[in-house]
Amino acid sequence: MAVFTPVTLDDISQWIQQFPLGKALAIKGIASGIENSNFFLTTERGEYVLTIFENLSFEQLPFYLRLMDHLATRGVLVPAPVATNAGELLAPLHGKPAAIVSKLEGRSQMDPQPVHCAAVGAMLARMHLAGLDYPLQQPNLRGLAWWNETTPLVLPYLSDDSAHLLRSEMHFQQAYAGCETYHQLQRGPVHADLFRNNVMFDGERLTGFFDFYFAGCDTWLFDVAVTVNDWCINLDTGVLDEARVRAMLDAYHAVRPFTAAEQAAWQPMLRAAALRFWLSRLYDFYQPREAEMLTPHDPTHFERILRERIATPAPGLTG
Repeated sequence: MAVFTPVTLDDISQWIQQFPLGKALAIKGIASGIENSNFFLTTERGEYVLTIFENLSFEQLPFYLRLMDHLATRGVLVPAPVATNAGELLAPLHGKPAAIVSKLEGRSQMDPQPVHCAAVGAMLARMHLAGLDYPLQQPNLRGLAWWNETTPLVLPYLSDDSAHLLRSEMHFQQAYAGCETYHQLQRGPVHADLFRNNVMFDGERLTGFFDFYFAGCDTWLFDVAVTVNDWCINLDTGVLDEARVRAMLDAYHAVRPFTAAEQAAWQPMLRAAALRFWLSRLYDFYQPREAEMLTPHDPTHFERILRERIATPAPGLTG
Protein backbone atom coordinates (compact mmCIF):
# COMPACT_ATOMS: atom_id res chain seq x y z
CA MET A 1 0.00 0.00 0.00
CA ALA A 2 1.71 3.30 0.91
CA VAL A 3 5.50 3.06 1.02
CA PHE A 4 6.65 3.78 4.56
CA THR A 5 9.83 1.68 4.20
CA PRO A 6 11.62 2.21 0.86
CA VAL A 7 13.28 -0.88 -0.63
CA THR A 8 15.71 -1.03 -3.53
CA LEU A 9 16.86 -3.92 -5.66
CA ASP A 10 20.23 -3.79 -3.89
CA ASP A 11 18.45 -4.04 -0.52
CA ILE A 12 16.90 -7.38 -1.37
CA SER A 13 19.59 -8.99 -3.53
CA GLN A 14 20.87 -11.03 -0.58
CA TRP A 15 17.55 -11.20 1.32
CA ILE A 16 15.71 -12.88 -1.56
CA GLN A 17 18.11 -15.82 -1.51
CA GLN A 18 16.22 -17.35 1.44
CA PHE A 19 13.21 -17.85 -0.87
CA PRO A 20 13.02 -20.41 -3.73
CA LEU A 21 12.45 -17.64 -6.26
CA GLY A 22 15.83 -17.11 -7.91
CA LYS A 23 17.31 -13.64 -8.30
CA ALA A 24 15.30 -10.45 -7.85
CA LEU A 25 15.11 -8.65 -11.20
CA ALA A 26 12.93 -5.60 -10.46
CA ILE A 27 10.99 -3.98 -7.61
CA LYS A 28 8.41 -1.18 -7.75
CA GLY A 29 6.46 0.48 -4.91
CA ILE A 30 2.66 0.32 -4.88
CA ALA A 31 1.14 3.71 -4.09
CA SER A 32 -2.40 2.81 -2.93
CA GLY A 33 -3.56 2.33 0.65
CA ILE A 34 -2.18 3.48 3.99
CA GLU A 35 -1.22 0.53 6.20
CA ASN A 36 1.79 -1.40 4.85
CA SER A 37 4.64 -0.97 2.38
CA ASN A 38 3.89 -3.01 -0.74
CA PHE A 39 5.95 -3.66 -3.86
CA PHE A 40 5.60 -5.49 -7.12
CA LEU A 41 8.53 -7.89 -7.21
CA THR A 42 9.87 -9.57 -10.33
CA THR A 43 12.15 -12.58 -9.87
CA GLU A 44 13.56 -15.28 -12.09
CA ARG A 45 10.50 -17.39 -11.16
CA GLY A 46 7.81 -14.81 -11.95
CA GLU A 47 5.77 -11.91 -10.57
CA TYR A 48 5.04 -11.52 -6.85
CA VAL A 49 4.02 -8.96 -4.23
CA LEU A 50 6.37 -8.11 -1.37
CA THR A 51 4.81 -6.62 1.77
CA ILE A 52 6.63 -5.00 4.68
CA PHE A 53 4.30 -4.75 7.67
CA GLU A 54 4.39 -1.38 9.38
CA ASN A 55 1.99 -2.03 12.27
CA LEU A 56 1.43 -5.77 12.61
CA SER A 57 3.94 -7.79 14.62
CA PHE A 58 5.67 -11.11 13.96
CA GLU A 59 3.30 -12.60 16.54
CA GLN A 60 0.12 -11.28 14.87
CA LEU A 61 0.99 -12.02 11.25
CA PRO A 62 0.69 -15.83 11.15
CA PHE A 63 -3.10 -15.45 11.47
CA TYR A 64 -3.29 -13.57 8.16
CA LEU A 65 -0.70 -15.51 6.19
CA ARG A 66 -1.89 -18.93 7.29
CA LEU A 67 -5.48 -17.88 6.55
CA MET A 68 -4.51 -17.01 2.99
CA ASP A 69 -2.73 -20.34 2.63
CA HIS A 70 -5.73 -22.16 4.14
CA LEU A 71 -8.14 -20.49 1.70
CA ALA A 72 -5.90 -20.99 -1.32
CA THR A 73 -5.63 -24.73 -0.68
CA ARG A 74 -9.46 -24.89 -0.59
CA GLY A 75 -9.94 -23.28 -3.96
CA VAL A 76 -10.65 -19.71 -2.88
CA LEU A 77 -8.94 -17.28 -5.23
CA VAL A 78 -6.44 -15.49 -2.98
CA PRO A 79 -2.68 -14.83 -3.15
CA ALA A 80 -0.65 -17.79 -1.92
CA PRO A 81 2.16 -16.95 0.53
CA VAL A 82 5.63 -18.10 -0.50
CA ALA A 83 7.56 -19.91 2.23
CA THR A 84 11.29 -19.48 2.74
CA ASN A 85 13.64 -22.40 2.17
CA ALA A 86 13.23 -23.08 5.89
CA GLY A 87 9.44 -23.18 5.60
CA GLU A 88 8.73 -19.78 7.19
CA LEU A 89 6.09 -17.41 5.81
CA LEU A 90 7.77 -14.33 7.32
CA ALA A 91 11.30 -12.96 7.11
CA PRO A 92 12.67 -9.75 8.65
CA LEU A 93 13.55 -6.98 6.19
CA HIS A 94 14.88 -3.62 7.42
CA GLY A 95 13.99 -4.84 10.92
CA LYS A 96 10.31 -5.35 10.09
CA PRO A 97 8.25 -8.44 9.22
CA ALA A 98 8.03 -9.08 5.49
CA ALA A 99 6.28 -11.64 3.30
CA ILE A 100 6.05 -12.55 -0.37
CA VAL A 101 2.80 -13.71 -1.97
CA SER A 102 1.81 -14.66 -5.50
CA LYS A 103 0.57 -11.86 -7.76
CA LEU A 104 -3.00 -12.17 -9.03
CA GLU A 105 -3.91 -11.78 -12.69
CA GLY A 106 -6.05 -8.93 -14.02
CA ARG A 107 -6.85 -5.56 -12.54
CA SER A 108 -9.29 -3.97 -10.13
CA GLN A 109 -12.78 -3.26 -11.46
CA MET A 110 -13.49 0.29 -10.34
CA ASP A 111 -16.81 0.61 -12.23
CA PRO A 112 -18.53 -2.61 -11.18
CA GLN A 113 -21.67 -3.86 -12.84
CA PRO A 114 -24.14 -6.45 -11.45
CA VAL A 115 -22.14 -9.28 -13.04
CA HIS A 116 -19.02 -8.26 -11.09
CA CYS A 117 -20.99 -7.87 -7.86
CA ALA A 118 -22.47 -11.34 -8.30
CA ALA A 119 -19.00 -12.84 -8.74
CA VAL A 120 -17.77 -11.10 -5.58
CA GLY A 121 -20.81 -12.22 -3.59
CA ALA A 122 -20.42 -15.86 -4.57
CA MET A 123 -16.67 -15.91 -3.85
CA LEU A 124 -17.19 -14.16 -0.51
CA ALA A 125 -19.65 -16.86 0.54
CA ARG A 126 -17.21 -19.58 -0.53
CA MET A 127 -14.47 -17.83 1.42
CA HIS A 128 -16.60 -17.76 4.58
CA LEU A 129 -17.45 -21.46 4.30
CA ALA A 130 -13.83 -22.38 3.56
CA GLY A 131 -12.75 -20.63 6.74
CA LEU A 132 -15.03 -22.68 9.00
CA ASP A 133 -12.27 -25.14 9.89
CA TYR A 134 -9.49 -22.53 10.14
CA PRO A 135 -7.93 -23.24 13.55
CA LEU A 136 -6.44 -19.85 14.48
CA GLN A 137 -8.46 -17.19 16.27
CA GLN A 138 -8.03 -13.43 16.25
CA PRO A 139 -10.68 -10.76 16.74
CA ASN A 140 -11.32 -8.09 14.15
CA LEU A 141 -8.74 -5.54 15.32
CA ARG A 142 -10.86 -2.72 13.85
CA GLY A 143 -14.03 -3.87 15.62
CA LEU A 144 -16.05 -2.34 18.45
CA ALA A 145 -13.15 -2.21 20.94
CA TRP A 146 -11.11 -0.15 18.44
CA TRP A 147 -14.11 2.10 17.73
CA ASN A 148 -14.38 2.83 21.45
CA GLU A 149 -10.67 3.69 21.64
CA THR A 150 -10.63 5.82 18.50
CA THR A 151 -13.79 7.87 18.94
CA PRO A 152 -12.36 10.21 21.64
CA LEU A 153 -9.23 10.73 19.53
CA VAL A 154 -11.15 12.13 16.55
CA LEU A 155 -14.11 13.87 18.21
CA PRO A 156 -12.17 17.12 18.89
CA TYR A 157 -11.68 17.62 15.15
CA LEU A 158 -15.35 17.29 14.17
CA SER A 159 -18.09 19.86 13.71
CA ASP A 160 -20.91 19.76 16.25
CA ASP A 161 -23.18 18.03 13.76
CA SER A 162 -20.63 15.33 12.87
CA ALA A 163 -19.67 14.83 16.50
CA HIS A 164 -23.33 14.31 17.39
CA LEU A 165 -23.64 11.73 14.63
CA LEU A 166 -20.56 9.86 15.81
CA ARG A 167 -21.67 9.79 19.46
CA SER A 168 -25.18 8.73 18.51
CA GLU A 169 -24.06 5.93 16.23
CA MET A 170 -21.52 4.65 18.74
CA HIS A 171 -24.30 4.47 21.34
CA PHE A 172 -26.51 2.58 18.88
CA GLN A 173 -23.79 0.10 17.91
CA GLN A 174 -22.72 -0.54 21.50
CA ALA A 175 -26.30 -1.37 22.40
CA TYR A 176 -26.83 -3.52 19.31
CA ALA A 177 -23.67 -5.54 19.98
CA GLY A 178 -25.24 -6.61 23.27
CA CYS A 179 -28.57 -7.79 21.88
CA GLU A 180 -29.65 -11.40 21.34
CA THR A 181 -29.97 -11.10 17.55
CA TYR A 182 -26.36 -9.95 17.24
CA HIS A 183 -25.12 -12.93 19.24
CA GLN A 184 -27.01 -15.32 16.94
CA LEU A 185 -25.09 -14.17 13.84
CA GLN A 186 -22.84 -16.64 12.01
CA ARG A 187 -19.14 -16.00 12.67
CA GLY A 188 -15.73 -16.95 11.37
CA PRO A 189 -12.74 -15.46 9.56
CA VAL A 190 -13.65 -12.38 7.51
CA HIS A 191 -11.74 -10.24 5.04
CA ALA A 192 -13.19 -7.04 6.58
CA ASP A 193 -11.81 -4.74 3.84
CA LEU A 194 -13.12 -6.15 0.56
CA PHE A 195 -13.23 -2.92 -1.43
CA ARG A 196 -13.11 -2.65 -5.21
CA ASN A 197 -9.35 -2.16 -5.15
CA ASN A 198 -8.84 -5.41 -3.21
CA VAL A 199 -10.39 -7.64 -5.88
CA MET A 200 -8.99 -8.51 -9.29
CA PHE A 201 -10.90 -9.25 -12.50
CA ASP A 202 -9.97 -10.31 -15.99
CA GLY A 203 -12.96 -8.92 -17.87
CA GLU A 204 -15.96 -10.42 -16.06
CA ARG A 205 -13.91 -13.27 -14.55
CA LEU A 206 -12.97 -12.77 -10.92
CA THR A 207 -9.32 -13.71 -10.45
CA GLY A 208 -8.89 -13.13 -6.74
CA PHE A 209 -9.28 -11.33 -3.43
CA PHE A 210 -6.19 -9.83 -1.82
CA ASP A 211 -4.96 -7.62 1.06
CA PHE A 212 -6.12 -9.77 3.97
CA TYR A 213 -4.27 -7.71 6.58
CA PHE A 214 -7.45 -6.39 8.21
CA ALA A 215 -8.89 -9.91 8.46
CA GLY A 216 -10.09 -11.33 11.75
CA CYS A 217 -12.88 -13.34 13.28
CA ASP A 218 -16.16 -11.46 13.20
CA THR A 219 -19.70 -11.87 11.94
CA TRP A 220 -19.91 -12.90 8.31
CA LEU A 221 -22.69 -10.34 7.88
CA PHE A 222 -20.28 -7.52 8.76
CA ASP A 223 -18.05 -8.70 5.90
CA VAL A 224 -21.02 -8.65 3.51
CA ALA A 225 -22.02 -5.17 4.69
CA VAL A 226 -18.50 -3.77 4.20
CA THR A 227 -18.48 -5.18 0.67
CA VAL A 228 -21.94 -3.91 -0.28
CA ASN A 229 -21.11 -0.44 1.06
CA ASP A 230 -18.30 -0.15 -1.48
CA TRP A 231 -19.28 -2.26 -4.48
CA CYS A 232 -22.97 -1.42 -4.70
CA ILE A 233 -23.16 2.36 -4.26
CA ASN A 234 -23.11 5.58 -6.15
CA LEU A 235 -19.71 6.92 -5.06
CA ASP A 236 -20.89 10.54 -5.16
CA THR A 237 -23.95 10.08 -2.95
CA GLY A 238 -23.48 6.81 -1.05
CA VAL A 239 -26.91 5.68 -2.27
CA LEU A 240 -27.20 1.94 -2.85
CA ASP A 241 -27.74 0.72 -6.41
CA GLU A 242 -30.46 -1.90 -6.06
CA ALA A 243 -29.44 -3.93 -9.12
CA ARG A 244 -25.89 -4.35 -7.83
CA VAL A 245 -27.05 -5.01 -4.26
CA ARG A 246 -29.48 -7.66 -5.46
CA ALA A 247 -26.85 -9.32 -7.67
CA MET A 248 -24.32 -9.53 -4.83
CA LEU A 249 -26.71 -10.69 -2.13
CA ASP A 250 -28.50 -13.25 -4.33
CA ALA A 251 -25.18 -14.75 -5.45
CA TYR A 252 -23.95 -14.96 -1.84
CA HIS A 253 -27.26 -16.45 -0.63
CA ALA A 254 -27.12 -19.13 -3.36
CA VAL A 255 -23.82 -20.40 -1.91
CA ARG A 256 -24.40 -19.77 1.81
CA PRO A 257 -28.03 -18.93 2.67
CA PHE A 258 -28.60 -16.05 5.05
CA THR A 259 -30.13 -16.91 8.43
CA ALA A 260 -33.19 -15.29 10.02
CA ALA A 261 -30.95 -13.48 12.52
CA GLU A 262 -28.83 -12.09 9.69
CA GLN A 263 -31.90 -10.79 7.88
CA ALA A 264 -32.99 -9.00 11.08
CA ALA A 265 -29.50 -7.53 11.62
CA TRP A 266 -28.90 -6.32 8.06
CA GLN A 267 -29.72 -2.62 8.49
CA PRO A 268 -27.69 -2.19 11.72
CA MET A 269 -24.77 -4.04 10.16
CA LEU A 270 -24.70 -1.76 7.12
CA ARG A 271 -24.48 1.14 9.57
CA ALA A 272 -21.71 -0.61 11.53
CA ALA A 273 -19.70 -1.13 8.34
CA ALA A 274 -20.04 2.55 7.42
CA LEU A 275 -19.09 3.64 10.94
CA ARG A 276 -15.97 1.46 10.97
CA PHE A 277 -14.54 3.08 7.84
CA TRP A 278 -15.64 6.60 8.75
CA LEU A 279 -13.72 6.20 12.01
CA SER A 280 -10.62 4.74 10.37
CA ARG A 281 -10.53 7.49 7.76
CA LEU A 282 -10.98 10.15 10.43
CA TYR A 283 -8.10 8.62 12.36
CA ASP A 284 -5.82 8.44 9.31
CA PHE A 285 -6.74 11.98 8.27
CA TYR A 286 -6.26 13.66 11.65
CA GLN A 287 -3.51 11.41 13.06
CA PRO A 288 -1.35 11.02 9.93
CA ARG A 289 1.84 9.02 9.67
CA GLU A 290 4.74 9.87 7.41
CA ALA A 291 5.05 7.76 4.29
CA GLU A 292 6.79 8.10 0.96
CA MET A 293 3.59 7.65 -1.06
CA LEU A 294 0.79 8.29 1.47
CA THR A 295 -2.64 9.51 0.32
CA PRO A 296 -5.22 9.57 3.15
CA HIS A 297 -8.80 8.92 2.07
CA ASP A 298 -11.56 11.50 2.48
CA PRO A 299 -13.47 10.76 5.73
CA THR A 300 -16.62 12.54 4.54
CA HIS A 301 -17.27 9.72 2.05
CA PHE A 302 -18.20 7.28 4.80
CA GLU A 303 -19.93 9.93 6.90
CA ARG A 304 -22.21 10.43 3.91
CA ILE A 305 -22.75 6.67 3.60
CA LEU A 306 -23.56 6.35 7.30
CA ARG A 307 -26.14 9.14 7.12
CA GLU A 308 -27.69 7.49 4.08
CA ARG A 309 -27.88 4.07 5.79
CA ILE A 310 -29.59 5.63 8.82
CA ALA A 311 -32.08 7.56 6.67
CA THR A 312 -32.96 5.03 3.97
CA PRO A 313 -33.83 1.33 4.39
CA ALA A 314 -31.62 -0.88 2.23
CA PRO A 315 -32.84 -3.77 0.06
CA GLY A 316 -33.24 -6.89 2.17
CA LEU A 317 -30.84 -9.82 2.16
CA THR A 318 -33.29 -11.93 0.19
CA GLY A 319 -35.47 -10.61 -2.61
